[in-house]
Amino acid sequence: MSAVATTSILPGRGGLMGRLSDLFWRRPTLLLVLMLIPPLLWLGIIYVGSLVALLLQSFFSIDEFSGLINYEFTLSTYGQLLSPANFDIIVRTVLMAAAVTLASAVLAFPIAYYAARYATGKWKAFFYIGVMLPLWSSYLVKVYAWKLILAKEGILTWAFDKLHLTWLLDAILAIPVIGGNSLSISYIGTFLVFIYVWLPFMILPVQAALERVPGNLIEASGDLGAHPGQTFRHVLLPLALPGIIAGSIFTFSLTLGDYIIPQIVGSSRLFIGQAVYAQQGTAGNVPLAAAFSVVPIVIMGIYLWAAKRMGAFDAL
Repeated sequence: MSAVATTSILPGRGGLMGRLSDLFWRRPTLLLVLMLIPPLLWLGIIYVGSLVALLLQSFFSIDEFSGLINYEFTLSTYGQLLSPANFDIIVRTVLMAAAVTLASAVLAFPIAYYAARYATGKWKAFFYIGVMLPLWSSYLVKVYAWKLILAKEGILTWAFDKLHLTWLLDAILAIPVIGGNSLSISYIGTFLVFIYVWLPFMILPVQAALERVPGNLIEASGDLGAHPGQTFRHVLLPLALPGIIAGSIFTFSLTLGDYIIPQIVGSSRLFIGQAVYAQQGTAGNVPLAAAFSVVPIVIMGIYLWAAKRMGAFDAL
């Protein structure tokens, strides 16, 4: 090939843009580094930097006399988390997140199984639209709508009354730990709204995991004499478990850190998100608010490590 022809296929060399093009053509790694610098700076400064600042704040304390932050390293703020009132908030939030995750998995599995095994064509498209449609509406609108549904004058109370099941509703609300004057200000109401809002985040990973289960394995299980319950326990559930764990990452973490649903639908007993707001906004105790914020980070760090060990990330 002649020198003229070789020059014509190489990047242009005239001007600054030509020299830069020539440099990037010869060193593609440099171009990759330059492209990654802006998002890495954003992630490092805005996200990681804010977490580091939050962590540092949790190692300070507040002067009880002046109300000012004492910028001296101490673990006393974390010690306050172990006080009965604060530890009760942590336990309450973790139990709610676990209950929502478990209930979401139970509800999501049959829906996801039907979509993976039986839905085809337009029905599968209808399934995706049905699952995703609630996510397209406003989060606040959904929560306030459920506030009205669960109220004493709401449609749920009306339905119980028409079915002559008011006694059942009264019995549920009379339970000391989870009841209240109305479903709209009770743990049960908070639980129901959490499930409604986060259920799509469980359905989709489970459906994706079930799509990967070969149909001949289920047929072979039946041919070998296994009844449906045995097939579910020994074939379907183990193979779908990574998808369930992947979905639980969303439902558990989102419930753990949510502030709006417990504030609007919940009872007077605080969750972690509300405690962070109360300590930072009302009490002005930023170190304690930061310490409360670290709790979900630590819990989710342990949870993600366990989920990775179980192969959950393969189903994301």
